[in-house]
Amino acid sequence: MDTVVDNHASTAAPAPWGRVRRSRYLADRVLKVACTLFTLLGAFVLGWILLMLLYEGIGGLSPAVFTETTPGPGTQGGGIANAIVGSLVLTTLGIVVATPIGVLAGTYLAEYGKGSVLATIIRFVNDILLAAPSILIGLFVYILMVQPMGGYSGWAGGVALAIIAIPVIVRSTEDMLRLVPGSLREAGAALGAPMSKVIVKISWKAARAGMVTGVILATARIAGETAPLLFTALNNNFWFSPTLMGGVSNLPVTIYQFALAPYENWRELAWAGALIITMSILALSVVARLVLRKDKVR
Repeated sequence: MDTVVDNHASTAAPAPWGRVRRSRYLADRVLKVACTLFTLLGAFVLGWILLMLLYEGIGGLSPAVFTETTPGPGTQGGGIANAIVGSLVLTTLGIVVATPIGVLAGTYLAEYGKGSVLATIIRFVNDILLAAPSILIGLFVYILMVQPMGGYSGWAGGVALAIIAIPVIVRSTEDMLRLVPGSLREAGAALGAPMSKVIVKISWKAARAGMVTGVILATARIAGETAPLLFTALNNNFWFSPTLMGGVSNLPVTIYQFALAPYENWRELAWAGALIITMSILALSVVARLVLRKDKVR
């Protein structure tokens, strides 16, 4: 029987390895070329946008941009100081509201909920919010706060931005806490530490760089949002009220309004504002990467 099998194996036709390898080689080369081309195309488009912003935006920058309020229709000069400060206030308000909610929700999903039904529902809702159009969130907050309060306000704008930032912080917090080795938690529990102490002193400390990165990325995410602010904080050409009631000037809506205006100085201010907000978001993204890289080096 063994002889028959050996003779059959020796007379069998060789497998077409050459053709298989060549087809795989060609597929690999085609995929590499396609990936390279699309990467270059994306880099070209991004570079084009940045160069256009630099070319148009630098021409509109001046000390008045950072010291004067937005000009009225038909007037000359002016700046966007009130819009810059308003954006800082709204973004800070949104992050202050979103950070504790997002961190605590992400901690529950990673440490307590895990495979529970409630955790599954929270993850599902969080995924929906991550993909939800920001204009729908603006409409939701408009019905929830603007109509009952009788007008636009910075508080409504901050809540709208917070709703957009929360899913980002929840996802990043959960992912970072899941990367913490279980042996660290077991060591804390073996020393008699309660679950809350283990989370605060061990899990959060081990994942703090990733969690801070998530907060920074959420800040960059909401800093340039326009649609939700159109329905909540709106805008104005003056300094806003300390109570944040009434329209609150902000960069995204100012850029949107000034870019469509027929006045040359308004369009110059729109380019300057677009450059400022783009460079700010780019700086936040760089800081987030540096924080994460520093933690990896440690």
